[in-house]
Amino acid sequence: MSKAGITVATADPPASAVRRLPRRRGRGIELVLIVLAVLLSVYGYCAVGLARHGAVPPGAAGYGAGLGVLALLAHLAVRLRAPYADPLLLPIGVLLNGLGLVLIYRLDLETPGDRAAPAQLVWSTLGVALFILVVLLLRDHRVLQRYTYVCVVAALILLTLPILFPAVNGARIWIRIAGFSIQPGEFAKVLLAVFFAAYLAANRNALAYTGRRIWKLQLPTGRVLGPIVAVWLVSVGVLVLERDLGTSLLFFGLFVVLLYVATGRTGWIAVGLLLAALGAVAVGRLEPHVHSRIETWLHPFASIEAGEGANQLAQSLFAFAEGGMLGTGLGLGHSFLIGFAVKSDFILATAGEELGLAGIAAVFLLYGLLVERGFRAGLAQREPFGRLLAVGLASLVALQVFVIAGGVTGLIPLTGMAMPFLAQGGSSVVTNWAIVALLVRVSDSARRSYDGQDAR
Repeated sequence: MSKAGITVATADPPASAVRRLPRRRGRGIELVLIVLAVLLSVYGYCAVGLARHGAVPPGAAGYGAGLGVLALLAHLAVRLRAPYADPLLLPIGVLLNGLGLVLIYRLDLETPGDRAAPAQLVWSTLGVALFILVVLLLRDHRVLQRYTYVCVVAALILLTLPILFPAVNGARIWIRIAGFSIQPGEFAKVLLAVFFAAYLAANRNALAYTGRRIWKLQLPTGRVLGPIVAVWLVSVGVLVLERDLGTSLLFFGLFVVLLYVATGRTGWIAVGLLLAALGAVAVGRLEPHVHSRIETWLHPFASIEAGEGANQLAQSLFAFAEGGMLGTGLGLGHSFLIGFAVKSDFILATAGEELGLAGIAAVFLLYGLLVERGFRAGLAQREPFGRLLAVGLASLVALQVFVIAGGVTGLIPLTGMAMPFLAQGGSSVVTNWAIVALLVRVSDSARRSYDGQDAR
């Protein structure tokens, strides 16, 4: 170990970390877990129908068959092209996606004129199709490293495109043309993860060991530090122009996490938190839309006291309180009173009310397990780009879950983001399937290396 210290992020992982990976391929385990995930989703769908109408919904068989066929095709793609991949990643994605479809279908029963479940099923199909394409066509994740700057340019273009379109619910994060809408920021986050991983893999030594030392932080040279400052400025710019606190915090937080993993220096965490706090405070005071969300967070029951009725955050808190330990049961809650964002931003409130603390804890455990398997795939990688890519993609899921769950429970100010796999949003579900596909590819590469096989 050098004087400056070499961390796991910059050196090969210890042999003991690699030996913990099972030698067996685990495709049989994956298939069993996928079948269980599909059955649980169908059970939830049937439970909603029984609770509301006293009968199994007529589309239950079609729903189960459709979800099962999609999951089986994805499994066959993994079995064919990534036989060494982690066997838990795909089943977790299937179960979360299936649960999301159940919750959206349940809320559709309260809004017969605005059904979102059919469209969400179409987007889920496209997401699984993208998963299959990535697994089949991307034979080696290191190919992405060749397109470092193409990724960042494409990501910045996607982030800035919504500025040209009208605001929706106070934020400019959507592109809507002829009834068709997408959220470009969802796709941009994956491209930024690829860029950050590639840039930090190429410059990790310069970031960690060159430049001036101020207090306990080693500041790199201006040539290396420039992109870091640029990312912060773009983050604040997105927040100001699009009124989107969630996206800016997400991709800035992603960069800070990867910077820490690449250099092993905790000082970067402190600097990142300081810059993010300064930007958030400044815009929270100057931007009315963001300021109103902060005021709602600080005083969630102020609208009730003023005789104006409960706002969305208050209704969300009431829903969680009503759920108790075991929930009211699927189809028997009243979270639809939250209003227009109940199927997107606040869908976690429906899960909390109807599944209770036990159910919402299980959902969080699924997310936690997905993130943990992503981190494990990264730690098992012998080359820095794959290591950082896996950690970055897993961190995206972790950050997004924290930001959304914190917002709907009143822990932090609310942001307009979609809960991965659960919430209504085609861009979100497609992007999350792409993240799972890349994690499958990285984990397959790591396990092939351990088993003595060629990663390509």
